[in-house]
Amino acid sequence: MALAPQFSGHRLGSALAPNTLEIYLDYVCPFSAKIYKKIREDVWPYIEQIYPNKVQLIFRQQVQPWHASSTIVHEAALAVEKIDSKKFFEFSDILFANQKDYFDESLENKTRRETANSLAKLAEKVGVSADKVLELLVNGTNEPKNAGNKVTNDLKLCIRIGRQNGIHVSPTLLVNGIRDDSVSSSWDLDQWKDYLKNKL
Repeated sequence: MALAPQFSGHRLGSALAPNTLEIYLDYVCPFSAKIYKKIREDVWPYIEQIYPNKVQLIFRQQVQPWHASSTIVHEAALAVEKIDSKKFFEFSDILFANQKDYFDESLENKTRRETANSLAKLAEKVGVSADKVLELLVNGTNEPKNAGNKVTNDLKLCIRIGRQNGIHVSPTLLVNGIRDDSVSSSWDLDQWKDYLKNKL
């Protein structure tokens, strides 16, 4: 599937690779965190070694509205990418590592602005200015316009592509544009090796 230019940071590997893996993930989903960690630490290094230049991996942001904080956490990742696209995966690493801080229960008594401040401080840990992140996440004045912020339009595109492809939950994997619900967040590297051998 195509990747809009503003989301170039969502890609690992070359856009010219003949095979595409797309993984739909929600930053506050425990199963997303599990599969993401496995892919980042084991599967992607294996792909680079065994299938050099033959696979690109695209991270698709899957906001799940039943997780109340999902929207702002995904907005923060888009803000980081807008500032420095090379930091997207590094920031995703830290978001997943700290995801419990953004679970519903953790944010029950926090305002949106407090959550934005917390996410901006996380961005600083990967070398992105907290002030610049906050500038993109601010919803404007206190006038009731419901106009969104400077990453709202990008978030809408992320949500639209998931809806267009019939994605409901995370994680969900597509191989060369075809959804495969057999993939599990519990797979070990050997299971991934067998899977990739049959698919690529």
